[in-house]
Amino acid sequence: MIESIMEAGHCIECGAKEQGGLSCSEQFEYLLVWEHGDPQLYALHFWTVGNYMIQHRSGYTTEGYDLLKKLYCEACDNNWSNSHILRMNQKLTANKSFKITNPVPSLDRERIFRQWTFTVSDVYVAGEANAIESVLKWRNHIRTEL
Repeated sequence: MIESIMEAGHCIECGAKEQGGLSCSEQFEYLLVWEHGDPQLYALHFWTVGNYMIQHRSGYTTEGYDLLKKLYCEACDNNWSNSHILRMNQKLTANKSFKITNPVPSLDRERIFRQWTFTVSDVYVAGEANAIESVLKWRNHIRTEL
């Protein structure tokens, strides 16, 4: 899990706004809890997690982030099913000679700010009842910005 760092009420990596005293990563955790009560939302788990991870590149090595971005963009552009996404993820990450996730402890990682037009806080503020629509909207904003 990527522990977000908030300054002046915003995530220093993605720009997400603090909501009700909750950090960016805490809002993300709410989305994961919401998935457990809604099978249709859980079906979007790859997108919920992928959206968050794309906006928090400090969780990955440069090579790992490039792989994530490749998988994300191809899955979005080709409307891949979850099972196909999983197969392609296994194929992309098998037998790599480099680390995919950042081995540096979360709070010690270099964070590079990028202002995104839609973040986890937009999904959180829209609420659980609108989560499916919001996760898809989040995905579409990210894909356009990549």
